[in-house]
Amino acid sequence: MAEIKQTNYTEDDIKSLDWKEHIRLRPGMYIGKLGDGSAPDDGIYVLMKEIIDNCIDEHTMGYGKHVDILIEDKMVSIRDYGRGIPLGKVVDVVSKINTGAKYDSNAFQKSVGLNGVGSKAVNALSSYFKVTAYREGKEKTAEFERGFLIKEHKEIKSSEENGTMVSFIADENIFRNYHFRNEFIDGQLWNYCYLNAGLVIKFNNKRYVSKNGLLDLLQHKTNPDELCYPIIHLKGEDIEVALSHNNDYGEDIFSFVNGQYTTQGGTHQQAFREAYVKVIRDFFKKDYDASDIRTSIVAAVSVRVQEPVFESQTKTKLGSQYVFEGGPSMKKFIEEFLLKELDNYLHRNPTIADALKKRIEQNEKERKELAGIKKLANERAKKANLHNKKLRDCRVHLNDEPPSKNKQEFIATQTNSTIFITEGDSASGSITKSRNVDTQAVFSLRGKPLNCFGLTKKVVYENEEFNLLQHALNIEDGLEGLRYNNIVIATDADVDGMHIRLLLMTFFLQFFPDLVKRGHVYILETPLFRVRNKQETIYCYDETEKQRAVRKLGNKPEITRFKGLGEISPEEFGKFIGQDIRLQPVILEQGDHIQHLLEYYMGKNTPQRQDFIIDNLRVELDLIEELN
Repeated sequence: MAEIKQTNYTEDDIKSLDWKEHIRLRPGMYIGKLGDGSAPDDGIYVLMKEIIDNCIDEHTMGYGKHVDILIEDKMVSIRDYGRGIPLGKVVDVVSKINTGAKYDSNAFQKSVGLNGVGSKAVNALSSYFKVTAYREGKEKTAEFERGFLIKEHKEIKSSEENGTMVSFIADENIFRNYHFRNEFIDGQLWNYCYLNAGLVIKFNNKRYVSKNGLLDLLQHKTNPDELCYPIIHLKGEDIEVALSHNNDYGEDIFSFVNGQYTTQGGTHQQAFREAYVKVIRDFFKKDYDASDIRTSIVAAVSVRVQEPVFESQTKTKLGSQYVFEGGPSMKKFIEEFLLKELDNYLHRNPTIADALKKRIEQNEKERKELAGIKKLANERAKKANLHNKKLRDCRVHLNDEPPSKNKQEFIATQTNSTIFITEGDSASGSITKSRNVDTQAVFSLRGKPLNCFGLTKKVVYENEEFNLLQHALNIEDGLEGLRYNNIVIATDADVDGMHIRLLLMTFFLQFFPDLVKRGHVYILETPLFRVRNKQETIYCYDETEKQRAVRKLGNKPEITRFKGLGEISPEEFGKFIGQDIRLQPVILEQGDHIQHLLEYYMGKNTPQRQDFIIDNLRVELDLIEELN
């Protein structure tokens, strides 16, 4: 038995941290992961969200119909036109924990933020933070640096409309090398508008507004030509639902609480999934398998809850069991709504009901055809000894139970869990030796994956590589069991590497599109060049960076061109997959539809695709032949 080291435990060991110090020391407890802006849930977007949430709460309470947002360089400015912070409390509201109006349920009945932490976290994690309240012809401003008040302005007269303006610059000592991606902000702002019909948001002069709520959301997220029937849109008091079915695999459910996009679902999303199954079984008077009913569903559900309880400060998963104190359970509330409204809708629209039934029966047929194949594939996966031969796992993944340490810190650690998918022993060996074993895993491919465009899900079980990959990710039955938050494709920066990258993205988009839609899939960027002299080494990711490094070092520095991941030593590789890792997210923008994308990139060769490859990917012309 190992000897336990004896340590003193005295009064000197007890520390009391100032609120600013605690937030800066444990930012993950307040905003989840930090990141550099390459993922939609990175901290810089959470900082924006915390401030915008306050604007949305004002709008929800009936004050302020528009919000203005401006990003210049790294300065974010957010202006609402609500009631404005009471002038005498401007400093306290953004710098004193447990201070705010949201503790008063009469002031904010169904707010997103209830613990008074959000604006304080933004303040503490910003190198510069400024707040101005406009109220009844007067204004009051306060300025901070990393949570410390540096200037409190006197109240002055103002001709501005009532409301609040917050400007901040995220601290680069905490958010290293960060940058904002407009695609992620765009998606975030559209969600606010879908959940608040009539609200107008302006971001850098672009206007966002929705008139039809969740109906607009699904119309933006889907291709009407690929839907099995027109979108069903239902609204009630404190609940709104939109749904249809398409030909994609899996379930695509967008869930919201009080205007907050709950990316990890929660009690409301699970209640919807169960209630929907019950209503469909009752309507058709047949005990369909739940998976047959929900496969290929695309839906959005929004509820308004009094004093919601979330599982972390980032508010991505709802934990509330009840809609309001003394009211019905979440499950009963949603079930009663669907039993009435969806049942009535299907009775009034028999053509849509018939199309829905055909989609369910098609799912049932495919499931039964796959049953035997899946059993054999699972047995093969066990015999393949996945965890020894293909997967080098990490210690923390999404199926683990939280250890005894702080649960919120553990949740923050989970968000950093990453699996690198690479090809070849040398490349996987370098990553395996240099990775963080706590949060980073490695999956090794054997050769090029199959081009699965146009194939059915049967190929996932018949193809050993695909079967083992889905088992490593634990996504056979949906994203609930996903073991890694970040799926990183790590291939060489050459023709073969580009080909493997496209084949893997085709696999994910064809059979597990939710992984891409939910922002889990990335491309690892690795340096193409190493430029060094005796004093300094610079790693460069493109020709421009190389030329800049050459000019900086001068005197004819040594230049090395990396042709493959296996050429980079484990010691060097550790620098590229650590805190300075560069990830390129795989993003589906508004209007992108999966089958059209796959047809363009992986279908029959066309002159248009040849031009795209030549103009944008800048690889050899023989890649065109490789893709077919």
